[in-house]
Amino acid sequence: MVKLDLVDRVKSDILKGVFARGQTIRQQELSERYGVSRIPVRDTLTQLKSEGWLVKCGKAGVKVPKLDAQVAEDLYWMRSILEPKLLGMSFEHITHEQIGKAKDVNLLLDNEHLALIEKGQLNWQFHAALYAPANRETLFETVRRLNTQAIQYLGFQYGPMARRNVSQQEHKDMLVLIENRQYRDAQALLESHIVEAGMSLVDYLKSI
Repeated sequence: MVKLDLVDRVKSDILKGVFARGQTIRQQELSERYGVSRIPVRDTLTQLKSEGWLVKCGKAGVKVPKLDAQVAEDLYWMRSILEPKLLGMSFEHITHEQIGKAKDVNLLLDNEHLALIEKGQLNWQFHAALYAPANRETLFETVRRLNTQAIQYLGFQYGPMARRNVSQQEHKDMLVLIENRQYRDAQALLESHIVEAGMSLVDYLKSI
């Protein structure tokens, strides 16, 4: 399980600015920093590249990509289309237990002392609890990958953009709508939840 732990540790350090945007990262550097051999480091770099957290640099190197307004716009645009559809496919299968799981995860998100990587993972767990009942593996995996890449932008949304409280309240409102079987309203709220966060993020990135 070292590989998974190492992936999250590198992501956390990227979010904290330990590895700056545009900075080149070398295997030897990671091996020394995290006290592991080059094999798990190599596997970790491969995974981080596949998830958009690192990009190729030169013949064999990698670097932390700079956050880009257009990339963010694409991520949130795709999410806003796919996730409401996936949620709609879940409605006839979702149980009270699964809604309860989403509630529990959202309560954990109220903890202000969470690291950014933990907030990102919990945010995805909340959404995943609502999407999993659809049992649409290919669509679910596509959405998961989009969310995994979008976690890179949480530093802005939970920091200078101050969207944490808005996001939490929308999560709660969405659960109420689902419990009341107001499914179209729940889908509409999810779409606006993603679109508004994405638009705010893009505008912010263009302003800095």
